[in-house]
Amino acid sequence: MVKVKKDFTSVLRMIPKILQVFLNISLILLAIILTILLIKELIIFSHILIESGSDDYKLFLDNILIFFLYFEFITMIVKYFKEEYHFPIRYFIYIGITAMVRIIIVDHEQPVNTMLYSLVILILIIGYFILNLTPRDRPDSKWFF
Repeated sequence: MVKVKKDFTSVLRMIPKILQVFLNISLILLAIILTILLIKELIIFSHILIESGSDDYKLFLDNILIFFLYFEFITMIVKYFKEEYHFPIRYFIYIGITAMVRIIIVDHEQPVNTMLYSLVILILIIGYFILNLTPRDRPDSKWFF
């Protein structure tokens, strides 16, 4: 009975390790795919710059922001491995702000939607401010206010 319990607990301890390895391999594959897409975006971006007849600033800004989205996702994956398998929430906020700015640049025909997107950006910035205001070590002392 004790042997069965010991075997069961050893199997339970192996499950998180197996899942962590699977997650790490998946994130490495995702980083490779995002790197390829980032290079593809650079090629598209260079074609837009080289073409003399292309004066479409929306397309230009859209490609720049897509580039930064890929860049931020790759940076977030690198930070995940550097910070011992933890995603920093501030990188999700950065990605959210960049994505919302991209939506405003690309789709700004509806003023109500543009206002709502701006409010989302404001909420994300307030969240980022609160995140930076709170102590990272989580000491026992009271909050700043």
